Amino acid sequence: MLLTVTDVEYLGDYVLLCTFNDGVRKKVDLAPLLKYPAFEELKDKAQFIQFGLQDTIFWSNGADIAPEYLYENGITA
Repeated sequence: MLLTVTDVEYLGDYVLLCTFNDGVRKKVDLAPLLKYPAFEELKDKAQFIQFGLQDTIFWSNGADIAPEYLYENGITA
């Protein structure tokens, strides 16, 4: 089965609650990614919270995150 994100909720700071197509929900702290160039401008929380969802999470600057990363690095909620 191909893993996808079916729902996402902003919890504060740089933490998102992701629901996956297998029904699992995980809290994922994305702060560690902000040191990488693709995510650097998302340090501005006003931009960070403007994410979209289409099988995974993405931002208007072109940054996105593989669902597998979110799943593996999240804490079951």
